[in-house]
Amino acid sequence: MPREHGNAQRYSAMREQLRALDDTLPGKLEITKEGIVHDATKPNGPHELTVLRIRRRLEQAMPNGLVAHSGAPDVEDEPNQILRRPDVVLLAEADMEGEGSFAPHKLLATIEVVSHSNPDNDWVTKMRDYPLLGIPTYAIFDPRIGTGAVLADIRPTLGGPRYTTRKDFTYGEPITIADWTISTDTLPRYP
Repeated sequence: MPREHGNAQRYSAMREQLRALDDTLPGKLEITKEGIVHDATKPNGPHELTVLRIRRRLEQAMPNGLVAHSGAPDVEDEPNQILRRPDVVLLAEADMEGEGSFAPHKLLATIEVVSHSNPDNDWVTKMRDYPLLGIPTYAIFDPRIGTGAVLADIRPTLGGPRYTTRKDFTYGEPITIADWTISTDTLPRYP
């Protein structure tokens, strides 16, 4: 059996596992090049409040027709065998029509709020996966320490596509995600 066919079968089996486990396990399940990733903890109050405030601030800054969306569906790239569930995605409202996952090439940005249980998922594997998927901007908010980063400018490297611009920030500073600047004031921290 050709390797590509075996990889497609493996990916299909992982997607079926996700469907079967989705409502039975707490937290979030995603697929990366390494396999299924499980962020075991359910989002807590500070996590969800951060998502809400970021989403609202972006929607106030963006023009009509664009949305900051949190929730289902996921973002999937079958050829690269990656399925992610970002905390917030920026996209055109029209691109939300239809069934199935969001196409990564339609996204303007993804935003993640780092979890207690698996911070490397946001700081390492998503930093690798999102440029591979062609998502032009990736913003990370880390309530553990009250800092974050906005990554942009995808360039090819020997290890695959990578973001080449990184702007670190501390909560309280204004930041720009894609074309929109928002405040990071009053974002909660984890206890």
